Amino acid sequence: MPEETIDTLVIGGGQAGLTMSHRLKQRGIAHLVLERRRIAERWRSERWDGLMFQFPNWSVRLPEFAFPHSDPDGFSTTAAIIAFIEAYAAFVAPPIRCGVEVTRLRRDATGFVAEIAGGSIAARNVVVATGPYQRPLRPELLDEHPGLFQVHASSYKNPAQLPDGAVLVVGAGASGAQITDELMRAGRRVFLSVGRHNRLPRRYRGRDLFWWLAEMGVDETPVEQRGPSRLLPVISGAHGGHTIDFRRFAADGVTLLGRVTTARDGVLEIAPDLTTNIANGDAYYATFLGIVDDFIAARGLDHPDDPVARIRLPDPPCLSAPLRTVDLRAERISSVIWATGYGLDLNWIDIPLLDAGGAPRHRHGVSDVPGLYFLGLQWLSKMKSSFLSGVGDDAAALADHIAARS
Repeated sequence: MPEETIDTLVIGGGQAGLTMSHRLKQRGIAHLVLERRRIAERWRSERWDGLMFQFPNWSVRLPEFAFPHSDPDGFSTTAAIIAFIEAYAAFVAPPIRCGVEVTRLRRDATGFVAEIAGGSIAARNVVVATGPYQRPLRPELLDEHPGLFQVHASSYKNPAQLPDGAVLVVGAGASGAQITDELMRAGRRVFLSVGRHNRLPRRYRGRDLFWWLAEMGVDETPVEQRGPSRLLPVISGAHGGHTIDFRRFAADGVTLLGRVTTARDGVLEIAPDLTTNIANGDAYYATFLGIVDDFIAARGLDHPDDPVARIRLPDPPCLSAPLRTVDLRAERISSVIWATGYGLDLNWIDIPLLDAGGAPRHRHGVSDVPGLYFLGLQWLSKMKSSFLSGVGDDAAALADHIAARS
């Protein structure tokens, strides 16, 4: 028999779990939050030293709790975001236990049982709030290459962590692009493997990207209207926030590559897709600018033209004549940073609700299993579900659903 019983158990003590606790307290629902390590653990241990938050300060908020800042249009350090989440935890004062990992979640006759070290906890409802960045995805492509320093972006800290020599960054999403920029500014020679991506402007016509998303209501787009792309935007909050431009990277000395497909005896085979990937990213960027232009025109808004945003640098040699192979030894590449994203890790849930890809079946966070919920996942109910500013709406909806089950 479980040693303890609670109405609602929240698993995860990051911003999603804390927000869920806040909403449950507002409705008088008894609950307990379990966090396997520390509050905001992934912010603490899975971010690099120079990372700047991608959202402008004015947009950072949690329910009934504002982010303190002196520069609304600036971007904050990881340390500032951690301090903000810690302050929010003090504000919410959740019933939380840190250092407690749920190793298995199963059903019983009355609800759910969460197994933990040395015991178990029974709950009528469970909210899984462990976030979308659970399992770093790292290809095995170069596992047998001796002497090559390899690290996933989640474990990269700073350029000094890497041995002398050139660096290959695989993946040109937001993390890969920002890390490339940092390495380049540190004087490293960098090769960047660019796959499919959605490039967007940091600012356009006097406003930040996220201002436009909110003003046009794009961030409220319901998941049912989500397009086929699952790519996150390539943006940066570093150095005051700037638009990522791969041609600018190349002009500053970065060698752009297509996707790395195979490796044999230290030689990488490169797919012939760099030109297409860059062109598609440019088209996505231009489409967004057009959408904003149409929005401004339709409403007669006063936002000055921004011709600089449409300037395109000439194609660099690495784009006009892409490399098809790269010899690691000849190029003195000593390090590889895998900016290849994350997957979910929910195998500890011993309940048949995961699809073939390991994702939970749910509608707006309400799973197929009565009493089991998910919070904080990307596009849980709408585009901004995984934003700091968006998780509160989803948490409120789930709390209402839980209250209705009472």
